[in-house]
Amino acid sequence: MPSNNDRLFAAAIYIISFFTVFVGPLVIWIIKRDSPYVNYHGKEYFNFFITYVIYSTISCLLMLVLIGFITIWIVGLLYFVFTIIAAIKAFEGSTYRIPFIIRFIR
Repeated sequence: MPSNNDRLFAAAIYIISFFTVFVGPLVIWIIKRDSPYVNYHGKEYFNFFITYVIYSTISCLLMLVLIGFITIWIVGLLYFVFTIIAAIKAFEGSTYRIPFIIRFIR
């Protein structure tokens, strides 16, 4: 079971992403990388972030054929929902694997 401090920092990676999408989570992850629990959630968040940047780019390209106007809203909604779920699970102390993401960082 991770310590309360580790759980708080892991949840903070997801929560701060609402305000600073890249820099805030990166700073927390770099500072607390020595904790296996925070390191896991840092990797999970950045895999999530990179994957959803790819999904957003594809949706923007699909706007040329009009379907992208729908898919960009779906991508945004899923990003919001999965971030909230991951923050809650990180604070509870579980290792949550976000669905629909590509694992770039292992």
